[in-house]
Amino acid sequence: MVSVLPFDSKAFLSNLTEKPGVYRMYNADKVVIYVGKAKNLKKRVSSYFRTSVNSNKTIALVNNIAHIDVTVTHTETEALILENNYIKQYMPKYNVLLRDDKSYPYILLSNHKHPRLTLHRGARKGAGQYFGPYPSSGAVRDSLRLMQKIFPVRQCEDAYYRARSRPCLQHQLKRCSAPCVAGYVEDKDYDEQVQFVKLFLQGKDTQVTESLIAKMDQASQNLAFESAARYRDQISALRKVQEQQWVSGDHQELDILGFDFQLGIACVFILFIRDGKVLGSKSYFPKMPKETSEVEILTAFIGQFYLSNEHNRRPSKEIILPFSIEEQGSLEMAISEFHSQNIKFYVPQRGEKSRYAKLANTNAKTAVESRLTENLSVQKRFEALDTALELDKPILRIECFDISHTMGQQTVASCVVFNREGPLKADYRRYNIEGITPGDDYAAMAQALARRFKNATEDSKIPDVLLIDGGKGQLSQAESFFSEWQYKLPTLIGVAKGTSRKPGLETLIMAGNHETIQLDPTSPALHLVQHVRDESHRFAIAGHRNRRGKAAKASKLESIPGVGPKRRQALLKFMGGLQGVLAASIDEIAKVPGISPKVAEIVFNHLHDK
Repeated sequence: MVSVLPFDSKAFLSNLTEKPGVYRMYNADKVVIYVGKAKNLKKRVSSYFRTSVNSNKTIALVNNIAHIDVTVTHTETEALILENNYIKQYMPKYNVLLRDDKSYPYILLSNHKHPRLTLHRGARKGAGQYFGPYPSSGAVRDSLRLMQKIFPVRQCEDAYYRARSRPCLQHQLKRCSAPCVAGYVEDKDYDEQVQFVKLFLQGKDTQVTESLIAKMDQASQNLAFESAARYRDQISALRKVQEQQWVSGDHQELDILGFDFQLGIACVFILFIRDGKVLGSKSYFPKMPKETSEVEILTAFIGQFYLSNEHNRRPSKEIILPFSIEEQGSLEMAISEFHSQNIKFYVPQRGEKSRYAKLANTNAKTAVESRLTENLSVQKRFEALDTALELDKPILRIECFDISHTMGQQTVASCVVFNREGPLKADYRRYNIEGITPGDDYAAMAQALARRFKNATEDSKIPDVLLIDGGKGQLSQAESFFSEWQYKLPTLIGVAKGTSRKPGLETLIMAGNHETIQLDPTSPALHLVQHVRDESHRFAIAGHRNRRGKAAKASKLESIPGVGPKRRQALLKFMGGLQGVLAASIDEIAKVPGISPKVAEIVFNHLHDK
């Protein structure tokens, strides 16, 4: 074993600059364990190596340091942005980490001749107007459903829109004016509804209502009572939506942050207000090392949350905080510069903003209490399973495998992971199963296990208990795989459903002697097994459906080896479409320009499963 020399802090600090910058601390395995930024690098890094350090977290960090890298920046703002980029890149053990990998969705109003309303996530490259961001895709879909009832603007895919020869069901439900088919709506009337949508999404509901009332009155005077009734219904629907979404206050745009920290669990709750409307809210549970203060958690969260291009997070100009944070001024400057707009933090003491802050804090507290209750329930279930299985050590990690397919096609295996706090979704895995006899679940299980544990070492995350959804056959596959296993051996358990397949009648089959254990239907241990098994089943089905959906959309010609886009285009053009290619013989296919007799044979055999 190679001995590791202790880190020579004195020699390192003697040559360290006093300029602003970012420092990265590495352990003996050359893994980044902490990233920090400093206005004065020498002063900040020196603080870790003082003789009077009271924080156990800092002591543990210093004891693991083997090397430190520094990157000098021109300003503290640059250091803040670089620090957050490094934290996202390395996910260091001793940093507070924001666990959120999804970009924020927007509502997109395209700039087609007949514009389309749709959900958009990702880079805003497409032509059109974007409204948001919304805290979740669910919030966007709720808004789209509401607007569909008020404004008959199309929300269908462009391909569907172009292929219509008659109006679809949405038109019959009076949720679309059918611009796809000539004669149903004039362009000026459709454009009028599009303008109403723009005003509505910009928060100008009153202007929309006034315009609709004026049009209703004009239609009545012209004795166009059907049009007047249509405008009346729009006004009624719009007012209902206003009652649901409008904020009773003077602030058009706010981000309100609530915070709560109990028993090692922190929650940051954010309420989003844009254009005078509540767009929704979201709770975040940052991952953090022990003994991290509330101020440290919130400071790190704000930096990682707002100093990112990945998630399209446009902050409001006013951000309400639950309490003052470290380096508030430098964070304001960094976020303002990053988003090219003036950002201000407020910690309100009274008035309307204070009421918003209390509401956000209450929601954060509720979220933490809910998480604590859930964790306590999971821990009790783990304890019950420890007792039921009578293992030598407490169970710290459970994995479960399941197989999903349709008539043997698009087979997907899932592996879900639970620890004593609940699902460990970062460790979930799916495996697309190939090269087996369709429908052979035993072979699929064997392949999934081989791929999951193919790079295992002594230090790998090997589960204490490995659940196999199925009876003795599936369990035997797992036993066969682990028969020559040289590392820590997990306890293998098959989960067989009862004859009626009703929950509560499951039987646990132990590896080796295949002894069966029938737990009481009310047992917390059985509830844990059911939870893990059901999650594995859900994860496998979701993967299978995604794969099946992709296969349904793909052309059969796309998977033929040696046939690229040009040859596919030639085949379809020469044969008059896919049906013509399927009906053609080898000789007929060989007549297509660019298709040799050899390639024609490959195409024919592939399309006819030969």
